[in-house]
Amino acid sequence: MPTRVAGVASIVLAALGAGQAGGQAPPTPADPSVAPIRPLRWEVVGTHPHDPGAFLQGLVWHEGGFFESTGLLGRSTLRRVEFPSGRVLRRVNLPADVFGEGLARVGDRLIQLTWRSGRAFVYDLRTFRVLEEFHYEGEGWGLAFDGVSLVQSDGSDVLTFRDPQRFTPTRRLPVTWNGQPLPRLNELEVVDGRVWANVWYTDYIVQIDPASGRVTSYLDLTGLLPAHQRHRDAVLNGIAYDPATRRLFVSGKLWPSLFEIRVR
Repeated sequence: MPTRVAGVASIVLAALGAGQAGGQAPPTPADPSVAPIRPLRWEVVGTHPHDPGAFLQGLVWHEGGFFESTGLLGRSTLRRVEFPSGRVLRRVNLPADVFGEGLARVGDRLIQLTWRSGRAFVYDLRTFRVLEEFHYEGEGWGLAFDGVSLVQSDGSDVLTFRDPQRFTPTRRLPVTWNGQPLPRLNELEVVDGRVWANVWYTDYIVQIDPASGRVTSYLDLTGLLPAHQRHRDAVLNGIAYDPATRRLFVSGKLWPSLFEIRVR
């Protein structure tokens, strides 16, 4: 997604409901039969180094470390990153004319989106050799795998589910916050069957019911990265989950740290 923003924060916060900034509770649904959106409690249990020059777009946990996709034209990469040191063990550069985006693992393959090029690169997980390339319409933002389908965001309020072998769309899911469309869905992760999505240019991660598209709960990570370490483009964008230990990891574009979070 672009680094230039005009009123994005106000648009997203309007979708979240008036007064959402600063960690206030979301408005109660007008329909009493709809359960209120639940704020989740969290605490940092670990802070680890992260390359402050990485414009992080996709984060995937696998076998004790991370795969990362980074963006910006001429600087986009695919990386294998050691945990907890943050050391880059392997990297490949994307073509200079493409902007790297979301990343997902499907078995022994990695699939990496690009922003506006309509190209998704498929890599061998061990060697980073390009195996094939998919083509798609529209923008690529976030990508995750739920065990059956790839889930893709494109910056709108709609998630697209795709066949992991052919990348063809199988269904589209509008996402709502108390009945209102929630735009700017970005980096994705699937946790216990729910889709977690970062809302671009906010410190919110929302939990989405993949059947209805309703946001059922959310994390407000305001203050996670100290203000003096952030600037306009250094926004939250990076979610990974270790199901074996139930650890959630988050980071952001140009962030010098990766945080291990316990959600309650």
